[in-house]
Amino acid sequence: MIRTVLLAGAILVSGGSAAFAQSATPLAAYADENGFLDVQALTCAQLAGTYQQDADALTAWYSGWYNGLARKHYYDIKKGKQVEHEVIVYCKANLDKKIIDAIAVVFKDERAKLGIELK
Repeated sequence: MIRTVLLAGAILVSGGSAAFAQSATPLAAYADENGFLDVQALTCAQLAGTYQQDADALTAWYSGWYNGLARKHYYDIKKGKQVEHEVIVYCKANLDKKIIDAIAVVFKDERAKLGIELK
């Protein structure tokens, strides 16, 4: 009996993830005719609905963009992965938001945790 339940669960999990993988949309689908993405227009639904490697690449790009704006030239790998995960979690719960807005929310929360106040 336990084996049957475990086997059924394994089949459901593998079938469910296969269905999700098939429904993912590559970020390239949102590129213009020259192959560029308008990163300020991308939505959380697009981030949440793409492949993990595309989501990773995009969030790494955003990290570089924000670090460039702050004139920082360091990348904190551990914190970067943590914030990336938090942005993706936020986006999955707020599909109608833009990714740049999700990043602003997550960064604001991170600053608050660290006691950093912006002027």
